[in-house]
Amino acid sequence: MYVKIVKPFFDSLFALVLLLIASSIIILVAIVLALANGGSPFFLQKRPGKNGKIFTIIKFKTMTDKKDTCGNLLTDAERITAVGRFVRSTSLDELPQLLNVLKADMSFVGPRPLLPQYLPLYNDFQKQRHKVKPGITGWAQVNGRNAISWQQKFEYDVWYVNHIGLVLDLKILFLTVKKVFAKEGISQEGQATTLYFKGNDFDNT
Repeated sequence: MYVKIVKPFFDSLFALVLLLIASSIIILVAIVLALANGGSPFFLQKRPGKNGKIFTIIKFKTMTDKKDTCGNLLTDAERITAVGRFVRSTSLDELPQLLNVLKADMSFVGPRPLLPQYLPLYNDFQKQRHKVKPGITGWAQVNGRNAISWQQKFEYDVWYVNHIGLVLDLKILFLTVKKVFAKEGISQEGQATTLYFKGNDFDNT
């Protein structure tokens, strides 16, 4: 009952309320990022949701589209702006995902939606993360976020899927607020963001 009725109801309700409350902040951040990026302040990307269904995630864009002389995008560290770094460190880049929650593509709490190209790389254990809607925050995020290995992330994600409940969701939301203020686990050591998952036959640490 909680997963099918209670959780979706509160997701929609609080997403609408928070969008109204944070609308002025969202507009301000969008204007500042548009100036810093020299273009759109929003980042749109296809991501797999529940049961692997593809949807379009919306976040604030914290990096430019600068390319090298060969036309390839520069590294994340070279493209992230000072404003973008601040927006990312304060998790303000996640605010537009309230629209994804309102559209029922996402939940407030669940495994983070990753890239579609990772789907064929998962083993049967890792595929379990797609049994529930992806979330803005999740059990892996409050236990290390981008600072932990891919193996640890998947273990936390599947653990959440098997233990989902109201008390756990409230705990994760509380810990998320704490993590945001502490600015912990924003990136992997030596990286501007996080490393790509290369599959289970490779070293993803």
